[in-house]
Amino acid sequence: MTRKAASVTIRPYASRDLESCRALWAELTQHHRDIYHDSSIGGEAPGLCFDGHLARVGADHIWVAEGEEEILGFVGLIVSDEEAEVEPLVVAPGHRGQGIGRSLLERMVREAEKLGVRFLNVRPVARNAQAISFFYASGFRLLGRVELCMELRPSPPGAWKPGLELLSCSFDY
Repeated sequence: MTRKAASVTIRPYASRDLESCRALWAELTQHHRDIYHDSSIGGEAPGLCFDGHLARVGADHIWVAEGEEEILGFVGLIVSDEEAEVEPLVVAPGHRGQGIGRSLLERMVREAEKLGVRFLNVRPVARNAQAISFFYASGFRLLGRVELCMELRPSPPGAWKPGLELLSCSFDY
């Protein structure tokens, strides 16, 4: 059941949002660490990876969800010609299920339309079933590309889960 958030405003990123967005990036990194059982993901200071993202996409392609003077989530848009990618979309754990992620995504759709984008893409990690379901329910129904990986250095036993099937091929994820 979706809970409705108190008054939330989706607005462009401002420099005063830096620390909040770093903290949210670290939260997202921790989620990836948890679902992959890998504490090395994101390095020693994962929140600082937001700075690199900000430098790559630019502040004019990041929007925040603000509620009662607190940043509850943010979303970025990476634009490349007629395509754009939503990256990342993150909502603080205590505020999930309130429609904030959907509001951020709807804003990205409008922004991408304004830019004349033909395809809006998302690339959730394979184990993030919750994100995949969210994006699917939000209208992402085209499978545009698949990223396959080959492990060149062995992972610990159990690092990969078996059982994902696509086009008659079995994958670990």
